[in-house]
Amino acid sequence: MKNYVGMLSQKYPFWNRTNGGDHFVAACHDWAPAETRGPMLSCLRALCNADIRVGFEIGKDVALPTVYVRSAQNPLKHIGGKPPSQRTILAFFAGYMHGYVRPLLLDYWGKDPDMKIFSRMPRVKGNKNYIKHMKSSKYCICARGYAVNSPRVVESIFHECIPVIISDNYVPPFFEGLNWESFAIFVLEKDIPNLKDILLSIPEEKYPEMQKESKTCAKTFSVAC
Repeated sequence: MKNYVGMLSQKYPFWNRTNGGDHFVAACHDWAPAETRGPMLSCLRALCNADIRVGFEIGKDVALPTVYVRSAQNPLKHIGGKPPSQRTILAFFAGYMHGYVRPLLLDYWGKDPDMKIFSRMPRVKGNKNYIKHMKSSKYCICARGYAVNSPRVVESIFHECIPVIISDNYVPPFFEGLNWESFAIFVLEKDIPNLKDILLSIPEEKYPEMQKESKTCAKTFSVAC
């Protein structure tokens, strides 16, 4: 990155006008906040791993969604989900036990009959088992792994499952323009032991409103696909 910035500043006059302050750099790697510091820190950074703890600057940098595209031919395949009355699972999570948050989630809630919390699910072609659970759950847990961001946030919204984001220091995508509190739940990492109580305390009449807002939000993220 340092060599690339050096090439830009020598070959073109534009970088040197503001030391890169009027240039954008987009990076979705987990290590992007750290790797774009130094010579590129003055740029307007568009980052998926929008982690305040490692240098994401609110007001200058832009948070991008992490989108896992399962089908290049039809990236919006399987979009949608069941209505609130047919969502029989309170909360769902499945994934590798990266980091310290996910093991805690499994320890506290892995055996709760109302919650479907798995380390891994049996592999089914097209990941249909995973998608089926998202479509049938009221809340989808988006717990951080090694990085603060997770493609589950966008996946949840696509399947009309309210995302429950457990990731301190995470800045959600397009937070300047989207009212995240209208279609997502934020739970502090230290509050994992209280997760079920937090979800059950949400009024039943509020859930359909949040799901409706998530459908509107899905249109924004479908552009990213």
